Amino acid sequence: MGSIKHRMTRYIASASSIKSGCFNLNPLKLGPLFPPFSFSHSQSSITLPRSSFKKLSIVSAMDVSVAEPSKELPVGLDSTMVEEYDSLSKLLLQFTSIPSINKAWVFKSNTGKDSKAMFSINQSNLLANKSRKSLISASIRKDGNKPINFEWSPFPLELSGVALMVPSPSGSKLLMVRNPENDSPTKLEIWGPSALEKEFHIPQSTHGSVYSDGWFEGVSWNSDETLIAYVAEEPSPPKPMFNTFGLKSESSSDKDCNSWKALGDWEEGWGETYVNKRRPTLFVLNVDSGEVRAVEGIKNSLSVGQAVWAPSPKVSQQKLIFVGWSSDSRKLGMKYCYNRPCAMYAACSPFNELAGDDADHRCNKDSGVVILTQGINSAFSPMFSPDGKFLIFLSAKASIDSGAHSATNSLHRIDWPTDGNLNLSSKIVDVVPVVMCPGDSCFPGLYCSSFLTNPWLSDGRTVILSSIWGSTQVILSVDILSGYVLRLTPHDSTSSWNLLSLDEDNIIAICSSPVEVPEIKYGLLHKESSTSASWSWQDVSGLAFKCSKEVESLLSPLQFSIMKVPVRDGSEGASKPIEAIFVSAKREKSDSCNPLIVVLHGGPHSVATTGFSKSLAFLSSIGYNLLIVNYRGSLGFGEEALQSLPGKIGCQDVGDVLTAIDYAIDLKLVDPTKITVLGGSHGGFLTTHLIGQAPEKFAAAAARNPVCNLASMVSTSDIPDWCFVESYGIEGIAHFTSAPTKEHLSVLYDKSPIAHINKVKTPTIFLIGAKDLRVPSSNGLQYAQALKERGVEVKIFVFPEDNHAIDKPQSDFESFLNIGVWFKKYCK
Repeated sequence: MGSIKHRMTRYIASASSIKSGCFNLNPLKLGPLFPPFSFSHSQSSITLPRSSFKKLSIVSAMDVSVAEPSKELPVGLDSTMVEEYDSLSKLLLQFTSIPSINKAWVFKSNTGKDSKAMFSINQSNLLANKSRKSLISASIRKDGNKPINFEWSPFPLELSGVALMVPSPSGSKLLMVRNPENDSPTKLEIWGPSALEKEFHIPQSTHGSVYSDGWFEGVSWNSDETLIAYVAEEPSPPKPMFNTFGLKSESSSDKDCNSWKALGDWEEGWGETYVNKRRPTLFVLNVDSGEVRAVEGIKNSLSVGQAVWAPSPKVSQQKLIFVGWSSDSRKLGMKYCYNRPCAMYAACSPFNELAGDDADHRCNKDSGVVILTQGINSAFSPMFSPDGKFLIFLSAKASIDSGAHSATNSLHRIDWPTDGNLNLSSKIVDVVPVVMCPGDSCFPGLYCSSFLTNPWLSDGRTVILSSIWGSTQVILSVDILSGYVLRLTPHDSTSSWNLLSLDEDNIIAICSSPVEVPEIKYGLLHKESSTSASWSWQDVSGLAFKCSKEVESLLSPLQFSIMKVPVRDGSEGASKPIEAIFVSAKREKSDSCNPLIVVLHGGPHSVATTGFSKSLAFLSSIGYNLLIVNYRGSLGFGEEALQSLPGKIGCQDVGDVLTAIDYAIDLKLVDPTKITVLGGSHGGFLTTHLIGQAPEKFAAAAARNPVCNLASMVSTSDIPDWCFVESYGIEGIAHFTSAPTKEHLSVLYDKSPIAHINKVKTPTIFLIGAKDLRVPSSNGLQYAQALKERGVEVKIFVFPEDNHAIDKPQSDFESFLNIGVWFKKYCK
């Protein structure tokens, strides 16, 4: 054991001698770059847990006399890389620490003129490897013609363990949801202006965690604030218990060391990010009594979400409107997949009998759950107008009809009966239809999936929302009676704008760009007449997304533009120029070009906007230009351009990217010998296709959870239908099967990057999430191993606890740190 101790000392001494910010982040949890310490002794090995790091440090300090200087380095590092890791990790830490605002709520002030606002802030907590949530408040002062003034509280307050916050309609109460750990109860807290007023502990026998995923999620107060509807996991079904004598005749909640609980039947879930989540079910809390009841009449085959209370003339006739997804057949992945059929339903409140009206006037539970949207195969995000006369909702009918996982959405309206009696033959009115082929600079269609809790202007007919417009995110107003759509954010702005909240008829938003950290903006409505209005935008001072002076100095010399890149073929809607966001340092014509990173979004039916990205800003700041390509098939350019891609993946999208690169080269913006490429998911599909189809083009590549072999992915992914639709086009809906034929597999293989693997020369780094259900880790690992067999230089990082997004703070940090180092190694 003496030799083991000696080698232990040498390893700790060498590791602690490296002065790198990323290495010192968390000595107790160093992450995948550092495997657990392992030392060989004869034929055995000893693996030391990371929790013993401090203990080992003490041993090494006591054993200096026997320790010899060592040049051993952590796995994956050589002496030439240490300094690079040191400087880049310190800089990346500064970008990672930039906070972001994800929600805001505005309340009327007692004075009537001013308002009060709360902002929810997220910030990466690298040591804990999760997001840190906090809350900061502000008073919004409105003094005549003077600029709006935000008076901020001195500090934000951290929200620990809070899954959801939902203010009541009057703004006098706040619901906080704290989801359980292990078998503990869910906690529902009702807060007043100065103190906690009520607290309810809901046991696991009633329901599991409340959904806070932004999709099934749906928490709604009723109008008199006595009932709260919400979506939570159904209670776990009883499982058989066994002991040494066989099956236990009675189940027990008490822990018994002489028995164990069987797993029971496999429960199918909704795929990526929904692992071990039970069926989303609708519940109602009675705030006065603390009683919780499930809404009756909902079939077990229906997963529900997005609940809202319907306006009702009588308390005893209260109804809930919600969205339901049927799972009579196989459940396919739900995350980012809007091509899952869904409908809007109505059901009675489970507490209507407590209202005191005669039974004849109560909502009839025996009539069951009623489908409101029989005539359309997709209906979600229900929202009532302030006067209760209209129910609006979004639809992804274009996605379902075509099979594309995301497409151009439409907005619809149902005229709601004032007496509360449902008319199942109510007409569904098209408010904003799908835009097929937008004109130049014209509205390209709706690309949003939800509304604010209160998105209405005071006229009761205008709704405000965020949507994609080309390569930017904008804020729109929609008149739900006329269908008139107006862009509210400046037409000359190439930044991206995200709607946070309304302050009566004014707007609070976030504005950012690839080279500018997000800033809060206040939009003022100027009514010019009864039929026309304009908007002006003000900077909000006092609270900024603080970044270090070093980050500020690195971003200040950068610039960006949206390039229009001509394409060679396609139908009318698919023959218009594509867009690419070009981020670069300001330079004289005689200066040499910085190395280029071609950045490719996933989907493929997603979009890269001009909004601020900490990861991409980090890469820009270390000396790289970025070419962020929105190839045909991206959102924000009309439905015809989007639908031009399915059936042509690996060809049209690859061609668009190469066209954009050549276009930038022709403009003398790019040194053709210093081009790298980075993409994740379908962006990784394009990355690995590009290094196979254009092997001389790229100096280095980085692929995050890439799709490399559709023929193997189709049998392991949570979205096998995606493989068929993107490979075959709309005919893929008919081809889709859980038992693909040899012919199917041949087509899928030929569409895949692995079909070109023998031509690849480009050094490539792979970032893989071990818990990815969307593109299982075997896909990227197979491709990486095949490259190694062929002598191509490869580096692989596998993150054991990450899924498809690789978004755990430590994993995201290590990913982009190593991407930066990899590109610098091959593209100086």
